[in-house]
Amino acid sequence: MLHLRLIVPADMTEEVVRTVEGTVGTAHLVVVPGAARDPAGDLVMCDVAREAGDGLIADLCALGIDKSGSIAVEDIELSLSRRADQAEEDAPGEGADAVLWDQLAEATHEESTLSVTYLAFLAIATMIAACGVVLDNAILIVGAMAVGPEFGPLAGICTAVVRRSARLALRSLAALIVGFAAAMVLTTGFSLLMTALGLFSKSMLEADRPNTSFVYAPDLFSFVVAILAGVAGMLSLTSAKSGLLVGVAISVTTVPAAANAAVALGYGDLHQVLGSSVQLLVNLAGIVLAGTLTLLIQRYLWKRTRARSPVRG
Repeated sequence: MLHLRLIVPADMTEEVVRTVEGTVGTAHLVVVPGAARDPAGDLVMCDVAREAGDGLIADLCALGIDKSGSIAVEDIELSLSRRADQAEEDAPGEGADAVLWDQLAEATHEESTLSVTYLAFLAIATMIAACGVVLDNAILIVGAMAVGPEFGPLAGICTAVVRRSARLALRSLAALIVGFAAAMVLTTGFSLLMTALGLFSKSMLEADRPNTSFVYAPDLFSFVVAILAGVAGMLSLTSAKSGLLVGVAISVTTVPAAANAAVALGYGDLHQVLGSSVQLLVNLAGIVLAGTLTLLIQRYLWKRTRARSPVRG
């Protein structure tokens, strides 16, 4: 269930209440006249089944409540109510399959911001991966994949394509391009420092590396895994199962490929630079393609579900 807290101009309260009451899957409607001070208005609260949430939010936005008042949405972790159980049963579809498009746009907007924290995580992940590829240590590679924050901008690009948001697309592309460029430059410097300290060497990079050689040897499986990861990643975001993103992160070769390219660039090994760069691009393209198609399919299915939704009398 979702909890909606609305600040509504007094002259629109009755229309908002009718909209809530006419939405199948709502419960616990509360109206407190004159409770809001900034902006001034009435406080309207209700609970709604997740599968009916996107439709209700869209209807409220169509009334202009997001501009003249406020719409706040929270997940309800526990609701002990027979009325809530009935609302979830009445709402069409399943909550796990529901997509809250405004919530997704907000989440991807935040995750795709080119911030100092984002750059720090991506650079640290790439440096950890650099240690992994030089030492041929698969554990370090997995750790670097888990730390990398690059799925946020990738999800932002997918969401921007589906919602036709040029601003989000540019923001996400900037975070992705600038982020990887900065991380690779820093990692090249890091690898040269490690070489000066006697911890890295060109012979270590060019030795047989059975555990990590895949990062500069792209093949069809790389694209297949990226496609599957893109689908899983978008499903985890839209179903609010963000914990699954860790599994998605460690299934694709983005950060390790960038790290291998950075280290190889420092040593002048153009063969590995090229192979790693292709591996990186293959993974990025596969995730974006699969993520975008997943969102398009979800949007189509939920439009059909909402069209079949009965109207409460």
